[in-house]
Parts: sequence; C-alpha cells; structure tokens
Amino acid sequence: MLGSFPAGGYWNPPFWGGFAVRTREEVVSLMAKKQRRRRRSGVCAVLLVGLAGGCGTDLATIDRELRELAAERTGAFGGTASPSREAADPETLRAPGQSEPAPGTTNPRASQIEYRVAVADRDVAGRLERYGVESLRAQGALELDLGGVLKQAQRTSREYLTREEDYLVAAIGLLIERHQWSPRLFNDTTVGMDGEGTQGRFENAWSVINTLRATKRLPFGGEVEARWVTNWSEQLRRQVSGRYQQSSEVALRATLPLLRGSGEAAREGLIQAERDLVYEARRFERFRRELLVSIATDYFGLLQFRAQIANQERQLDSLRVFAEGTAARVEAGRVREFEKAIADNQVLIATRRLADLREAYILAVDRFKVRLGLPVDTGLDVKPFELELPEPDASLADASRLALEYRLDLQNERDRVDDARRAVSVAKNQLLPDLDLSGSVGVPTSSNDGVEGVYFDPEDLNYSAALTLSLPLDRRREGLALRQQMIRLEQSHRNYERSRDNVVVEVRSKLRNVDLARFKLVLAERAVEINRRRVEEQQLNIDQVEPREVVNTQNDLLDSENDRDDAVRELRVAVLEYLLASDQLRVDGDGGLERLGTKPDSGTAEAP
Repeated sequence: MLGSFPAGGYWNPPFWGGFAVRTREEVVSLMAKKQRRRRRSGVCAVLLVGLAGGCGTDLATIDRELRELAAERTGAFGGTASPSREAADPETLRAPGQSEPAPGTTNPRASQIEYRVAVADRDVAGRLERYGVESLRAQGALELDLGGVLKQAQRTSREYLTREEDYLVAAIGLLIERHQWSPRLFNDTTVGMDGEGTQGRFENAWSVINTLRATKRLPFGGEVEARWVTNWSEQLRRQVSGRYQQSSEVALRATLPLLRGSGEAAREGLIQAERDLVYEARRFERFRRELLVSIATDYFGLLQFRAQIANQERQLDSLRVFAEGTAARVEAGRVREFEKAIADNQVLIATRRLADLREAYILAVDRFKVRLGLPVDTGLDVKPFELELPEPDASLADASRLALEYRLDLQNERDRVDDARRAVSVAKNQLLPDLDLSGSVGVPTSSNDGVEGVYFDPEDLNYSAALTLSLPLDRRREGLALRQQMIRLEQSHRNYERSRDNVVVEVRSKLRNVDLARFKLVLAERAVEINRRRVEEQQLNIDQVEPREVVNTQNDLLDSENDRDDAVRELRVAVLEYLLASDQLRVDGDGGLERLGTKPDSGTAEAP
C-alpha cells in the first residue's frame, strides 16, 4: 500500500499508527459510519492534548537535575560538597495572613504592660550561678568539639544555607538557559463561535483550532519550528446538513541570521550562564573554606574564654587562701589591720571579674548558637579539641606563588577578563548589517473534506524562501554600547591586577603572622614560668613579703596565663588564615578540615 500516491488519493495516518493510501470513494464510504463518533472525539482529543501539554514539571525531577549539575560543576575542580536541597510543596508555604493588605501590629499601651519589679536584696549571686547552669550545663546539652561544630555549621548555619541557595539559584539559571536551547513543545487550543443575523435569523459557526508546535534554537543563531495546525469547524445554520469540517497543515519554518546576531553572539547567553555556574561553584567552595576558618576562630575564642575563667578561678582561690592567712596573721599581731582589708578587697575584685567573664562567655555561647542555626534555648557544651596544625615552612615568594595559582576567587577575576573580551566581540557583531535567511514548507489538507484523521495531499505542497538585508543606517546606540564594553574590559583588567596584588599582600601578611604568633607564644610561656616562680618564692617567705606585692604577683601570673592562652589561639588562627589566604585549605564533605600532605621541616626556608 505504501509507495506512490494515486491521483486524488489521501494520505491517512490513523491515530493508532500505520499508514494507508485510500481512494476518494473509500473515504466517502467511511464518513457516514464515523460522523457521530468524530463529532464527539475530535474536540476531546484536542483538549486532552492541550491538557497534557500544560502539565508542569515535577519538583523532585528539578531537584535531581540540580544535584547532578551542581555535583558536576563542583567535582570538575576537585570540590568536595555541592548543594542538595529538597523543595517543599508550595502549598505548605502559604500563611493565613500573607494576603492581608494591613497586617496586625502588637503594641500595647504602657498601662497595659505588666512589669514585675525585683527586690534590691535578692540573691543575685545565686541567680548568676543559675544562669550559667541553665545556659551551659543544661540537662541533655549538646556537646560539640571542633569537628562537631563544623559539621553542625554545614547543616544548620543560616549563612551556609543562604550561600548554598545562591549556588542553587545559579544552577537554576543555567537550566533555564539550557532549556531555551533545547527542543520546546507548545500546544495552543482555541475554541470560538461566530454568529451572523439577518432579519431575526441567525447563523452560527463553531470552530476548534489546535496548534501543536516544536521550536529549536540553532547553535549559531536563528530558530526552526515545526507546526501542526488542525481546524475543526461545524456550520449549524448555514448548511442544512450541519456538515462537520476538518483541515490540517504540517509546516516547517526556519530563520537563520548570516551576519548580525549569528555565531558566538547568538550563544552569548548560554555561554555566560555556563561560566557563571563555574564561578558560583568556585565561590561556594571558597565560602566553605572561609566558613571553616571563621567558625574555628569563634570556637577557639570560646576555648580561650573557658581558659580565662579557669585562670580567674585559680587566682580567686589563691586570693582567698591569702586573705585567710592575712586575717590569721593580723589576729596574731604579725601584720597591721589594713593589710587584711587589702587582701579582702582583692578577693572582691577577683570575684567581680569572674562574674564578668562568665557572663561574657554565656553571651558568646548564645551568639555562637545563633551562628550555628541552633535554637537559643539549646544547651551547648563546647568541648576542647586538640587540632594538629603544622606551621608552614615557606618563603614569601613560595606563599605568593601558591596563592596566585590556587586562589579560586582570583581565578574568577581572571576569567571575567575573558567575559569582558567576549562582550566586546558581541557588541562589535551588533554593528553588522542584518542579513537573514528564512524559509518554510507546508503540507495542508483540503478544508472542504470533513474526514476524520489527518489526510494530506502531496500535490498541495507549498513552500517559500526569502533573504532579507537590512543596512545599518542607524547604529549609534550599538556603537556607544561597543565603546562601553571596551571601557569595561579595561576596568576588568585593572580589577584583576588589583585582586592579584591584594592576594600577594594578604598571603605575605598571613605568613608573617604565623611567625609573629609563634614568637608571642614563646614569650608568653616564659612569662608564665617567671611569674609562677615568683609566686612560689613569695609563698616560702610569706611573712617577709608585703600583701600588695603578693597581690601584684598574682595579677601578673593571671595576665601571663591569659596572654599565653591568647597566643595559643592566635597561632592556631594564624595557621588557618595562612592556609586560607594561599588556598591550600581543604574542606571535606562534612565541613571538616582535610589533612594536607606534609613534608618534614628542612630548616632551609629562604629569608625574607
């Protein structure tokens, strides 16, 4: 049956598949049997196609595509984590008052506020103690060391989640741009009624027009579209038979720019979207490293608070023992009365400082919980953690070279120079004349044949082709845009050079800070040793030492211990900041610090 078409034949591809060539007589014999079923099924089929084309994309599918795309971009340069967020049902995000034009405000008058007044002689010392117990040692408190803190930050930290969402938004932008370049299906259905009246007699006509089309943007400009238009119509009064009519046309149309808007300029949006996601992947990985250093710095600060509290408690215990001994010596007549007052006053001062430190620590822990995204009423116990951070053995030149090679943010600045160069090329393309090639070909059916299905007559083929030239008589706006892009290219060069120089300055400073922090730690440890020997010597000759000297020595010991603990923190932070400045820092999938491959100290680092 397939082959050449007979004269006056009709091509009838039934909806259930297969092809057949029938004569006009065969077609007419089938019309009567299918007339009623055709009237009912024709419109239904069109509506079903329209509904199917309008179905939305499943959010789970979108999330899966986002995970795959982000993992691809992050893994391309050795990143260890990519966003993996699940979308919620949009209906669950609705709030009862979201559409209220005037949301309510809670602001009672002063007379309506119940303000409870505390008594002046209340047990404030006990209340302060309970604050610490409730905040820091609550039942079932969350115990976290540095590894746990970093993992918790990657799960619940608001700044991490926001940065992760920025990455997802960039990935969505790329998926949208890619979709613009993929084949896209559309289905348009129009149901219409026309009427005409003459001397009280009205004639009506119903029509259903369905257009199924597929479009595809071409890689170097232009677009191709395939269109299938089906028209069902029925004359109710004009024809006595009320005959049902159907016509169809399959058409293929294409436009192709040859000069302006062709080539690389046509794909600029897709190219930039692809590169933007690479930039966002680098920024996200860089952010994870910055977050590790920042969270670790806060964690070390909490440990320093704890050490200061412990040092203050030891000093307070020593001052209390000293005050008791001074009181005994006063009773024995060995020292004067006012010496006891000096010792008691120092106990009060130390007690006040201890209360201040505890309150500052509670506040720091609460702020740390907010940064981790934990509820403020959650008990949190920060546990000490021994972090092995070998100090770098590198020269300033080595550090600068590594930073210029590894820094992800600097690589973004470098690649943006290429973006600016490409923008100049695109702007230059816009100065060209418009020379567009267009063409179309269509195969229609006869509008007078009320036949079910799609019946094409190959003898009715129509086609067209055109070449349109539009000379650039007015390109002033495009010329100004080109000059604008050229200026932006120069700015991009300078921005990259400034970023490069800033990176060198930063990494050199961070490397020097490591040596400075080590130097401070050595001095602080010596000061602690000296003051401890002073305390021991004074204890052995307590009767011969003035109380003021004992108090000064205790204060010096406390200050030196605090300086030592601060120097330990500074050294840890300095090493982390150097690794971050040179971008040698690596973060694992859980947000923890990856161990670097280390070499033993050669002792041959170049002098600055």
